[in-house]
Amino acid sequence: MPEPVQITIPAAVAAFVRKDAPLQQRLCAAQGKVELHSYELLLLLFCLSKDVDQDVRNAAVITLKELPDHRFECLVDWADPHPAILHAIALACAYRPCVRELLLAHPSTSAETAMLLYKAREDELQQQEEAAEVSGTACADEGLSDQLALPDDEDAVVNEDSEEFLSKYQLVQVMGIAEKIKMALTGDKEWRKILIKDANKLVSSGVLKNPRITEPEVLTILKSGVQNDEIMRLICSNKEWVKNYQIRKALIENPKTPMASALRFLGTMNEKDVSGYAKSRNISSVLATQAKRMLLNKKRA
Repeated sequence: MPEPVQITIPAAVAAFVRKDAPLQQRLCAAQGKVELHSYELLLLLFCLSKDVDQDVRNAAVITLKELPDHRFECLVDWADPHPAILHAIALACAYRPCVRELLLAHPSTSAETAMLLYKAREDELQQQEEAAEVSGTACADEGLSDQLALPDDEDAVVNEDSEEFLSKYQLVQVMGIAEKIKMALTGDKEWRKILIKDANKLVSSGVLKNPRITEPEVLTILKSGVQNDEIMRLICSNKEWVKNYQIRKALIENPKTPMASALRFLGTMNEKDVSGYAKSRNISSVLATQAKRMLLNKKRA
């Protein structure tokens, strides 16, 4: 059985999901016939999608699927929603590009949810490609079929260029985007080292959502001079990683770190490092000036 989800429910939502709430009241709420802020409505529909009454559950899911895009914009400012809520939204709305991208950008989105969203995105791209194919392709393939034949099993020869014999780096060259994303989210350290450099941001940022990635790996990524804004955003928003002093220090020294985050981390550095930053020409002049100001304020104190 799945573990129970523990979330804090605002009073406006609790009124519709408490045990003694009348069925008709819950059903109306599940149909979206309530006046609530967007994040409260999403939370309400998530709760009602788990209701004991099947009609209520079904209505909540349908309403979630049919909500206008602007109702999901609250995800940008919703700091810490439970990953289960985001997964429920993904299950209902993965086919909607606007909602999908909001979920993919959210730091609370789990690896499982990201895989679902990436798969939906890849399916959509594939459908678009298939729809754009020239109608005569099938006829051309049929004409070639008389010239080509697959070998019988007994005549098959193992090719040393087959997947079994290819290195991981070589495999990456022939993998599709969906395969790369899946490997980024689930692969081992070697896969992560390769895919973090992928030109596709969906692939490279997927590495940061791999539950097996370690803090030393994150530190190595930062020191490698990464130029991917999405990777920097994900690292800065990970509360566990930024508890690491060396990671905060590497973020300060990386020019792609958002200035607001770099300034915040600068305030957590020890006096020796702050002194070094005050004299450094390798960091932003804004950070160097702030470091000098911090030293001056300490001397005056």
